[in-house]
Amino acid sequence: MPLEQINVTLGTAGHIDHGKTTLVKNLTGCDTDRLKEEKERGMSIELGFAPCRISELQVGIVDVPGHENFIKTMVAGATGIDGVILVVAADDGIMPQTVEHLEILTLLGVRYGLVALTKIDRVAPDRVQAVIADLQRFLAGTFLEAATVVPVSNTTAEGFDVLAQALADLVQSIQPRPTDGVFRMPVERTFSVKGYGTVVTGIPVSGLAKLEDELVLLPNGTTGRLKAIQVYKKNADQVKAGQCTALNVRQFEHDAITRGCVVAAPGYFQPAEWFLVKLKLLNHEKIFVKHGMDVRFHTGTSESAARAYLLTDAPAGPGFEGFVQIHTAEPVVAGPNDRFILRTLSPVRTIGGGGIVEPLAQRLRRNHPETFPNLEEWGRAVFDKNEFVEFGVRHGSVLPIREAEITGRTKIPAAQVRQILRRLADEKKIIAAGPDAWLHAQFTLNESLRIINALKEFHQSRPESPGPAFDQLVELAGLEKNILDFLLKGLKAQSKVVEQNGRFALPEHRHTVPDQDRELFDRIDRLFQDRPFNPPDLHELPALTGSPDARIQRVIRLLIEQDRLVQAPEGLLFHRQAVERAKALLVDHLRKEGRLESVKFKYLLDTTRKYALPLLDYFDRVGLTSRINNTRYLKNIQSR
Repeated sequence: MPLEQINVTLGTAGHIDHGKTTLVKNLTGCDTDRLKEEKERGMSIELGFAPCRISELQVGIVDVPGHENFIKTMVAGATGIDGVILVVAADDGIMPQTVEHLEILTLLGVRYGLVALTKIDRVAPDRVQAVIADLQRFLAGTFLEAATVVPVSNTTAEGFDVLAQALADLVQSIQPRPTDGVFRMPVERTFSVKGYGTVVTGIPVSGLAKLEDELVLLPNGTTGRLKAIQVYKKNADQVKAGQCTALNVRQFEHDAITRGCVVAAPGYFQPAEWFLVKLKLLNHEKIFVKHGMDVRFHTGTSESAARAYLLTDAPAGPGFEGFVQIHTAEPVVAGPNDRFILRTLSPVRTIGGGGIVEPLAQRLRRNHPETFPNLEEWGRAVFDKNEFVEFGVRHGSVLPIREAEITGRTKIPAAQVRQILRRLADEKKIIAAGPDAWLHAQFTLNESLRIINALKEFHQSRPESPGPAFDQLVELAGLEKNILDFLLKGLKAQSKVVEQNGRFALPEHRHTVPDQDRELFDRIDRLFQDRPFNPPDLHELPALTGSPDARIQRVIRLLIEQDRLVQAPEGLLFHRQAVERAKALLVDHLRKEGRLESVKFKYLLDTTRKYALPLLDYFDRVGLTSRINNTRYLKNIQSR
């Protein structure tokens, strides 16, 4: 009966020469030391992968090197595991890499495991009990505090029956990784097989991939088709997150791939050099991070030189938890909520780690006030798909935000994003601002209040004005035109804003002409009424009214704002009554004749070209007529 392959991977951890590789060989029958140098030196240098039967299930085991010089390799292997077998030798007991490996596993978010106490055949029974007691004290307060400690001998096989049951219990306690995300696999190694081409190996951290799926190799961007899959060294039709796998993609260039590359579903991930992270420093003496400090940044299977930039002025010392920016020396591919490890350069030591909040397009500036208010909300949102999508709508860089932008930011499959958006809309948390365009409800409320306040301030400073025009309100409210237009529609529908003649006001506003300007206002108004199609030029008005130019300019502005005067091309002003009369004559003629030669319009108005042609241009501009050469037509009623 074939074993059920589940997407759970275990990993070893522990000090060098404590028997990790031999333990894996005894459990699986696989010697994970494949390199000649490993066999000659008797120690693991590279990661080893082996399928392991546990009860009626098949899982993967990653064997990591224990030497302090290969911690970066250990981190690359531990990134993909769901549970750990912490290996401690009874003769040595707890050693430096026992401690460091456990700290790394904790920082990487591993939460399940057991302890294999090896080499019990080399020590007396009381020594075994003494080490078990040491382990219980050492593990207190860690995720392995309640873990089973199984004494075993790799030589005599003593205790392996108990270990087998403990492993079965461990695997049953681990929830397999969800596979509904976007497929992504950090590359552990690569090689070429004659007749097949390039093969990449690793443990996918999210999603699943099937034969013939298109995949992209990052950071170089090469795409190709998935032609063959092996899971736990057996051919398969698909691979899930959490399974040790080998993928054959012929289009990938074997020589261009290194550990740290990523294979993913196309369209979601891009290399980045800036990352916002939530860092936790180990609570050890002399551990700290200074602003701009050089570090090694490990995430996935990648390792990069980097600099850490603090987002607060508070010192980052032992036990520090807070947000930090990481700037890597080369592009790194990572996603929200990925785990990472920080190590110092000299002396080389692990100092902390945590979770990536998001890759960044550019550096966040500490002196920008908008950087800080939402950091905690941002850091929480990445743990929950619904919250992250809502956060993306609320804090999008371009508003209104579209589904593709949210999908690209959150790395959540498009179909899931669509469902979440609909749910958030049903819950009134977001608002549709057009086809595939979304605004957050809180944003619309806040910005609507800003518009109302801008109108209130305008009315207070300009009580004589009926209100600002649209372009004025864009500047007053500090909003993009498309956003302002959408919000104004909502405010008008709620009767919170009124529009008249292209000007906006609060419903209670009543504009008036100042007493000192009323006589001049009426006089200029009458002058333009009396001369409908040969209106006075502005330079004539001082002589006609006996008023200074500055006062005339103020009153003219009032007449325009109150729609008594209309601005036509070439700087001409006409009285609104004249414009409406000209419009009636033009429409009547076009409905009868179907067309109008521009030169004839002056005869309809009994005026000159100087005034007739700007009026025709005005009617073109407002959409009443259209022009072909020198002929006008009513819009959408053109002659054939």
